[in-house]
Amino acid sequence: MMCLPASPPAPALRLGLGLFVLLCLGIGQAMEKKVVRSKVGEKVSLPCCHRIPSSESLHTYRVYWQKNITEVVLAYSEGNMISRHERYQNRTEMDPWNLTLWISPMEILDNGSYKCIVQRNSIVVCDQSVILFVTADFSKPNITAEVTADSCDVTEMVITCSSHGGFPKPKISGALNNMSVEWNANWVSESSFSPYNVTGKLLLNVTKDVDITCSVEYNGFSKSTSLLIKKTNDCVVPPVPPPYNVITASIIIVITFILATTLAARYLSRHVCSHCCKHQDSVEDGVKEYTKAPMSSKGTADTSSV
Repeated sequence: MMCLPASPPAPALRLGLGLFVLLCLGIGQAMEKKVVRSKVGEKVSLPCCHRIPSSESLHTYRVYWQKNITEVVLAYSEGNMISRHERYQNRTEMDPWNLTLWISPMEILDNGSYKCIVQRNSIVVCDQSVILFVTADFSKPNITAEVTADSCDVTEMVITCSSHGGFPKPKISGALNNMSVEWNANWVSESSFSPYNVTGKLLLNVTKDVDITCSVEYNGFSKSTSLLIKKTNDCVVPPVPPPYNVITASIIIVITFILATTLAARYLSRHVCSHCCKHQDSVEDGVKEYTKAPMSSKGTADTSSV
């Protein structure tokens, strides 16, 4: 006769399932990573995964706060601080009940992953990570426009957008008359944990007034600037000089007119003078004839009287 294993009683089954659920919840809590965001110069709190009951005290626990696994930020044992990293001197403190780690003022180098490890009687009570994102504000973007070529129809410009002093590495975007444009961006930083300077350039052909916007986006934050660029060239077309043939013909006409006027003036002056001279000669001849006639008659009278 084959013996079959007896089925476990129902209460034991429920207890086993309950322990399994608790174990899964504990693993999930250990693997869960909280995210905290802060800015340079602020005070930030990193939560721990355990709170000491009011019936106990910190003296019965060991607490370790470490960064990136290798750096021990600070450690407590039997209620006393036993270690603190030199970079966190005078910038950190821990709440004795909820074990929250306070850091102030924030620095860019504080960016990273932290872990709170709590032990009681050499047994790990909890082990949880916290991701800290540190942000440094960028300056308000500055937009400049440089004209590289100008004509009646189009003005070629190089648009430059720049911002500095921020963290982490930003994304630069923009819009031209509410239409998205892509900047040719360049980033400068001394290291991966140093402030960034960003510059974006855009080649633009302006045929009319345009409104351009530049935005610098970093770690969920954004700063923007807009600039109205006007097409200032009214394009006044200069008068076109007449062709060479027209100029030559005009000069010949003017010279001919001057010569004709001069010749006409000389001819008229000579004609008037000759007419005046002939009239004067006829007058003089008349006077002479008139003078001679009486003298002849007188001589005759005298002769006859004799």
